[in-house]
Amino acid sequence: PLRWILNTHFHFDHTGGNEIFGKEATIIAHENVRNRLKTGSSTLGVVSTPAAVSALPVITFKDQVSVHFNGEEIRAVHYPHGHTDTDTIVFFTGSKVVHMGDHYFGGKYPFVDTDSGGSVTGLIANVERVVAEVPADYKVIPGHGDVSTVADLKAWAQGLKETRVAVKAGLDKAKTADQLKKEKALAKWDKWGTPFVDSDKWIDALVKDIQAPAAGAAK
Repeated sequence: PLRWILNTHFHFDHTGGNEIFGKEATIIAHENVRNRLKTGSSTLGVVSTPAAVSALPVITFKDQVSVHFNGEEIRAVHYPHGHTDTDTIVFFTGSKVVHMGDHYFGGKYPFVDTDSGGSVTGLIANVERVVAEVPADYKVIPGHGDVSTVADLKAWAQGLKETRVAVKAGLDKAKTADQLKKEKALAKWDKWGTPFVDSDKWIDALVKDIQAPAAGAAK
């Protein structure tokens, strides 16, 4: 029987089963997940209604929590201001597996929910922190995409940094986002594009991040 659920963040495609499974299992998540589900939240302009009581996390934490189960420590750690402000990355310490949640879109541009506390700069920093902390033989589970290696995750983070450098170089020359799109500034990474986040949408995300006051340290 299902006993534990760890929500990596609050988005509906990761918490949509809570209402059903929460009637039998204990839901664990960062405190911001419960807050956003309880009050309802807006993502991509869509306002959700408050979640049912059975969908709410029963155990919440601020920084990290460990579940000792099946012979190993399963450590859930909050990584702030990455994909959202609710993100948890889960380390299966005995199995040598790390679940990145939506901090990692394998081989694709990520979606960064800036309306919910997310940040491109923060996401890149968080991914680099994980790469520096986990051994090279860990398996990496993305929120979207195929099971990967730590080397794959590192290369993806480097690619994100390179896209940011490319867009910033254009902005430094007083180019607009529309000009960068027309010039195909991110053509090298077009293979990462999806109908949800293509190169043009990623340029918009990078421009917003670079021009945000909090992004100064990454400039």
